Amino acid sequence: MNPLLDFSGLPRFDAVTPEHVAPAIRELIAENRALVEKLAAPESQPSWHAFMQPITDAGERLGRAWGIVSHLHSVMDVPAWRDAYNAMLPEITGYYAELGQNEAIYAKVKQLRASAEYATLTPTRQRIVDNDLRDFRLSGAELSEDKKPRYKAMQEEMSAIAAKFSENLLDATNAHVERITDEAQLAGIPEDVKAAARKDDAWELTLRAPCYIPVMQYAENRELRARMYRAFATRASEFGQPEWDNGPLITRLLHLRAEEAALLGYAHYAEVSLVPKMAESTAQVAGFLRELAAKAKPFAERDVAELREFARTELGMDRLESWDLAWASEKLKQARYAFSDEEVKQYFPEHKVMAGLFKVIGTLFSVNIEPDSAPTWHPDVRFYRIVTKVSRGDTPAGTLVGRFYVDLYARETKRGGAWMADAIGRRQTPAGIQTPVAYLNCNFPAPVNGKAATFSHDDVLTLFHETGHGLHHLLTQVDRPGGLRHRRRRMGRGGTAQPVHGELLLGMGRARWHDRACQDRRAAAARPLRQNDRGEEFPERHADAAPDRVRAVRPAAAQRIRPRRHAHRAGIDPGRARGSGGCLPARVEPLPAELRPHLRRRLRGGLLQLQMGGSPFRRRLCRFRGSGQDLRQYPRRRNRRALLARNSGRRRFAAGDGIVQGLPRPRAGSGCLVAA
Repeated sequence: MNPLLDFSGLPRFDAVTPEHVAPAIRELIAENRALVEKLAAPESQPSWHAFMQPITDAGERLGRAWGIVSHLHSVMDVPAWRDAYNAMLPEITGYYAELGQNEAIYAKVKQLRASAEYATLTPTRQRIVDNDLRDFRLSGAELSEDKKPRYKAMQEEMSAIAAKFSENLLDATNAHVERITDEAQLAGIPEDVKAAARKDDAWELTLRAPCYIPVMQYAENRELRARMYRAFATRASEFGQPEWDNGPLITRLLHLRAEEAALLGYAHYAEVSLVPKMAESTAQVAGFLRELAAKAKPFAERDVAELREFARTELGMDRLESWDLAWASEKLKQARYAFSDEEVKQYFPEHKVMAGLFKVIGTLFSVNIEPDSAPTWHPDVRFYRIVTKVSRGDTPAGTLVGRFYVDLYARETKRGGAWMADAIGRRQTPAGIQTPVAYLNCNFPAPVNGKAATFSHDDVLTLFHETGHGLHHLLTQVDRPGGLRHRRRRMGRGGTAQPVHGELLLGMGRARWHDRACQDRRAAAARPLRQNDRGEEFPERHADAAPDRVRAVRPAAAQRIRPRRHAHRAGIDPGRARGSGGCLPARVEPLPAELRPHLRRRLRGGLLQLQMGGSPFRRRLCRFRGSGQDLRQYPRRRNRRALLARNSGRRRFAAGDGIVQGLPRPRAGSGCLVAA
């Protein structure tokens, strides 16, 4: 049996080969087309069970099979898988374009929406019907017959462009290698990076993130940094090999998007993009970006001026080039705050990071994450299951909630960035609930010479962030997939989420009242910082108040990290003080207490970027993160029961309330869950 057609369990990565792709996908497309033709017949009644359920089930099978193919194309982009993926991409894109333009199916969905049955559907099913109608309109279902073929051809071309763009970028990234034979040219580069780059009697530096980022941050060789920067900045451009030039692809894609928007009756593609999104208009998005730029620019200019002055007076550099910024910033950070990202990595070995991540998830959602076994696409990939921690109603403890793959390390055949993608969605089947399965992919440094991999704090933040996306998929209680949503706009990357990170907000070092260094600086603030619907802080809009508040938040955490000053007082050699840039002791000491609140806040923030609006769920998470108004009013009161007694109007959350339960009291524990 073709393993891509086996939907009885987990994907069979140990059995599937590129030769299985075309037969399986073509068979599923043929089955779906036959079903669509049957359901489009005039005698077919557009009820949920007779119409929506069958086509949803068929679409789920095709989506699962193609999801395996597109995932392997992303993480194992060898010629055979690339050819198999690209060979079927036009056919599957064409099928979804046909489905989106099928007037008979569209009419039946509208008929179901207008029927009396619609009012009896659950809110989830009603939302599926409404979204399907929206997606039909965006797919050109209302276009005239003479325009539909052109629209379909455009979708196929845009999917091919998206796939080719990613492949060109991967090929150009892998093509550049700096081969160094003189170790003196590697001065400043961390030892673990050098060990990973060692090839026989030389060192090969690549443009992949685990190598490129530390080279730009620590390499003393300015010419080496310049070569690496130019190669990285000009990947897949007109400055490289013509066959990898993405410039014409970008131009063509812009023309196609403009044409698509015009066909659908929109002024430009930005309006099309916003239809299924939360933003209300392009003017709202542009206004937000302009406001953000206006508030951020003065501080960015101040930082650049400060860095240039430091480079001139301390580093002897009259002019800072682009390839000097990361290196000079690291020097400034070490000189001013006695803090180095490379030294912080000592506190984030892989096993402790994963244990800390699972502990946070277990605390928030009352679940346990346990190792599991399954066929994988690479020996480094691991598999886990999520089970309930306590009994709830008829659900006993240990009930399976979801499962996920973790692929952490960078490889030549793996596209860059970090992303989460769904393998299997939660849905109701005749046999019961189908538990969801997810892929969690990153590009972190792998273990070297038998030593455990260590991650930078930004790596850990990325892991927490992507896991937050995964929790959306794995912990959902919605038992229905997304109906007829045909993934037309995601075909180019196979339905995988793009690597998006909240660094702008998370990187500002949210100041809290228990950070003594920031209390005095924020004492003059008349009101606390406002929060958006994710519980993330941002400055007041009033021009007279915003600058002080931004300034108060931004540098607070960094000001606490001054171990060199304390080392002088204690008579310790500053060169060996923690964070001073000197040698670490043989045994890594506990993480400095000054650093724990900052790291803990950023990690929790990365995990908890969940869109919960103003629900009690979100308010509960805010109290877990220490952002409630009650905690600002009573900063020294740590007893949760006494605190809630002073706020008698606030709802009390009983244990077992929904899937989230058993949260600790605000700011419970002084140790970092990951790096303690």
